[in-house]
Amino acid sequence: MNLSSKKSTPIDFEIVSQKINESKLENVGTASIREIKRLVDNIEKASGERFVRMEMGIPGLPATQIGIEAEIKALRNGVASIYPDIFGIPDLKLEASRFVKLFMNKEVSAEGCIPTVGSMQGSFAAFLTCNRLDPKKDTTLFIDPGFPVHKQQLKVLGQKFEAFDVYNYRGDKLKDKLESYLSKGNISCVLYSNPNNPSWICFTEKELKIIGELANKYDVIVLEDLAYFAMDFRMDMSKPGEPPYQPSVANYTDNYVFLISSSKAFSYAGQRIGLMVISDNLFERKYPGLKKYYSSDRFGYAMIFGSVYALSAGITHSSQYALAAILKAVNDGEFNFVEVVREYGEKAKIMKKLFTDNGFKIVYDKDEDQPIADGFYFTFSYPGLSGEGLLKELLYYGISAISLIITGSARTEGIRACVSLVQRSQFDDLEYRLKKFNEDHR
Repeated sequence: MNLSSKKSTPIDFEIVSQKINESKLENVGTASIREIKRLVDNIEKASGERFVRMEMGIPGLPATQIGIEAEIKALRNGVASIYPDIFGIPDLKLEASRFVKLFMNKEVSAEGCIPTVGSMQGSFAAFLTCNRLDPKKDTTLFIDPGFPVHKQQLKVLGQKFEAFDVYNYRGDKLKDKLESYLSKGNISCVLYSNPNNPSWICFTEKELKIIGELANKYDVIVLEDLAYFAMDFRMDMSKPGEPPYQPSVANYTDNYVFLISSSKAFSYAGQRIGLMVISDNLFERKYPGLKKYYSSDRFGYAMIFGSVYALSAGITHSSQYALAAILKAVNDGEFNFVEVVREYGEKAKIMKKLFTDNGFKIVYDKDEDQPIADGFYFTFSYPGLSGEGLLKELLYYGISAISLIITGSARTEGIRACVSLVQRSQFDDLEYRLKKFNEDHR
């Protein structure tokens, strides 16, 4: 039924309608993550009711204590008064190199492990550099769905991008689809996240091999966004130096850059520290096109002393010591970071069942022929409603999320939910609101 004729909703109908009007949003269903957050903040304040908040992809676990203690110690030792080197402190670079070897089984020198202000600065610097390597290759390709801000970064830079939703191109189908873009000769780099934000799909080895082999064939750089490192909980990737390892395109090409975040896997989002890891081969490679913009034509040198340096004259000194300490504890087997974040997968399993028990459908539900993992995100739809319409109507039921439309997804009926900020104590509320929604929309 149409909600406009149904005013007995868990959150006061008039308050929600008023706040939507006051938001001046042309279309709530296509609003950005931050716009939805602001709108829901205002509804909560006016109504006095707590939402089940699933719009923000931010950690919901306490920060790793190892990092906090190391950062406090570094501050007390005076690092706040000293500029950090642009290429990172030695301890962090060493532990980052060890981490990649122990959890990805790839040899990368410490020189190519570069701290960044979160992995978002890493992606910005990567776009800035990759699209200047060759005048003919001026476009980034996104394997969607993906993080909307990556496209925003390219818009700010005035750079071109293309994209396709991988939903209908899993497995062997990916080869022809991907090659149809790369064969045009204008693609400099390809970006995807694995596990994926927002769909939580995880590429199979077959798919990663296809991507790697085509990257070699068309000399394209793969930007592998590993914001949710080792969080495909169907496998236990928590043991340093033991398989299974974090799946990666690096097993099939040397044309890669990893973007590793400390925000989710290590619950250290507030200090904005991440890593860009460049393969040894790519780090040393020379591109004549770089000389127009940088003092060196070496990829790694131009990235560090050109792009990263121009964006931030060094990454917060104390936070580098924090991440170095976290990685050392992980590498030495003293801290099992995967076990800590497994809570996200356990909550997702419960929440997905609450949705499907009440008439909702999971949108991205398979990795080829395997059921999708339970993790940080999941996607859902409701029969008869578009994603835009569903997002707006859920606000009246005290549930917030974002539309898949803004992620580059072709599944316009879908919504992305993030489990991190939903407390287990809210599950009863969530179940009640979903049941009420289902009753009102049959």
